[in-house]
Amino acid sequence: MSEVLNKKEIAQFVHSGFVRIENAFSQEIADAVLAILWNDLPCNRSEPSTWTEPVIRLGMYSQQPFVDSLNSTKLHLIFDQLIGEDKWIPCRRVGTFPVRFPSVEQPNDTGKHVDASFPGKEPDNYLTWRINLRSKGRALLMLVLYSDVSEKDAPTVIYDGSHMDVARILATEGDAGLSFMELAVKLDDLPKRKEVYATGKAGTIYLCHPFIVHSAQPHRGTTPKFMAQPPLLLKDQLSISGAANGYTPVEQAIRLSLE
Repeated sequence: MSEVLNKKEIAQFVHSGFVRIENAFSQEIADAVLAILWNDLPCNRSEPSTWTEPVIRLGMYSQQPFVDSLNSTKLHLIFDQLIGEDKWIPCRRVGTFPVRFPSVEQPNDTGKHVDASFPGKEPDNYLTWRINLRSKGRALLMLVLYSDVSEKDAPTVIYDGSHMDVARILATEGDAGLSFMELAVKLDDLPKRKEVYATGKAGTIYLCHPFIVHSAQPHRGTTPKFMAQPPLLLKDQLSISGAANGYTPVEQAIRLSLE
C-alpha cells in the first residue's frame, strides 16, 4: 500500500487526534462548490448588507464537485492508513454546511461537542444520536474547508488530545455508549487542552479522530466561511482488543487512552 502520511503525522493523529491535509482538492473544485452553495443561500454574494444572520445551515449535497472533493486517490490512501483498507465507506454526499458570516451577534451553536455516529431512540433527532467506545458507524470527523479560513473567520476550535479524554468516558458505557447531549454535558469538566484553530486555504482538510472535542466560534472577519464537517463512515466498528493483525492509528489512540 502506498503511504501518504509519514510516521510523524501518524503519531500526531494518534496523540493529538487530528492531522491537517493541505491541497486535498483543487481551487477549481472549491469554486464549483461555492457557486452551488451561494445559489442556495437567501442572501447576495456581492452585497454584505444582506448577510444578516451569523450562521445559515445548508443541507447535504451530492453534486460532482462535492463528491470529487473527498474522493481523490490521495485521500483514499490516507483513509487506508488511518482506518485500514476496506474498513470505510467512500463519501457520496457532503454536508451539512454551517455557513458562517461576519456578525456582532453570537451564534447559538458554539458549545463544545463530539459528533455522534449512530441513531438513538429518535433517529430524526440528532441530539439523541449516540457514540460508543468502538465508534460504531464513524471512522473520522472531517473538517473540510471550501473557502480560505483565517483566525478571524470563525475557524473551528479543535481541543488537542481531547479524543483520549472522551475515550476514557466512553469506556464504562458499553455498546450503547452515550447520546450527543449526555456526552456534551461532561465535556466542560475534562482536563484543559490546547486549542488549535482549523485554519487554512480552500482545499485544506482536517482529518480528526471520531472522539475529538471541537467547537464553533463567532466570525470576526470579513468573508463568509464555508466548511463542511461530514463523517467518514465506518463499515462496522473499531477493534480495540483481540485484533489478530494489529491496530490502525484510530484504534491505537483509543487503546493508548485506556492504558
